[in-house]
Amino acid sequence: MSIVKKIPARVVNIYNQIGGVYTLEFESLGKPFKYEPGQFLHLALDEYDPSGQWPESRCFSMQSSPDQPNIKITYAVKGKFTSRMEKELHPGSIITLKLPYGDLFTKSHNKGNSVFIAGGTGITPFLSLFTHESFNNYINPRIYLGFKTNSYNIYKNELKLVNLCNPKIFYEDIDGSLDILNIFSENGTNSYYFISGPPSMIKIFSQTLITKGVSPTKILTDDWE
Repeated sequence: MSIVKKIPARVVNIYNQIGGVYTLEFESLGKPFKYEPGQFLHLALDEYDPSGQWPESRCFSMQSSPDQPNIKITYAVKGKFTSRMEKELHPGSIITLKLPYGDLFTKSHNKGNSVFIAGGTGITPFLSLFTHESFNNYINPRIYLGFKTNSYNIYKNELKLVNLCNPKIFYEDIDGSLDILNIFSENGTNSYYFISGPPSMIKIFSQTLITKGVSPTKILTDDWE
């Protein structure tokens, strides 16, 4: 089991390829980051006093490979906390991260029969696996990615670096939304389904798979929100 640690970190880069969506890169100001693919962190903007309580924070999936020294996350501006992040964070900002949390890819599953479904920024925990050496243990994984438009697919460079087996990418304005019924028809009840995206998508997709006979133990979701 991972040991959760509170680590001071510095923002080293902020990438903004489309309005309201930002990718942040952090370097540790303490011990090196240690986590597994698919895990997430808590980010606190206010100064952390070890003698007091942990300040208000939000959870974000880590999209970088654990092999990389720095951590990347991507967030969309929604609500007060992420609005503060947009206004207050800049290269050089000092924040505190608490990590790691989650067991998305360490839960029991068949690496020879796995399906990955992501909507929008839900791709981030998958990227931490796709760019890690452990992804080589997956045999012919099936990957379905959905974005509002081509411009919202800000992960093209990272995806190019990964030897993915013909991922199916859907753009809502051209192809329509991800269709869980079509995905199920292509993969059946014996597959393990990893689902990450907006909470409503995760709920609907999970419920649909269960009604089609997929065991709940074969539906693994990134739904810490």
